[in-house]
Amino acid sequence: MAITVSLVALFGLVLFFLLRSNSLSYGGAFTAAGFGFFLASTGAAEPINNLAQAVIQAIPNL
Repeated sequence: MAITVSLVALFGLVLFFLLRSNSLSYGGAFTAAGFGFFLASTGAAEPINNLAQAVIQAIPNL
């Protein structure tokens, strides 16, 4: 659960800076956030979480 909260904070921070630099429109940001919430409620949520955990565990071994 701690990894999920950290990734949400990271993606939120990146999204904030994209909006602030006008690289991303508000409509695009709303669409991206909505897609994330809808994706999390599908069967794809578990494999995505497993992939994120695998990548995070592999980073120290690089």
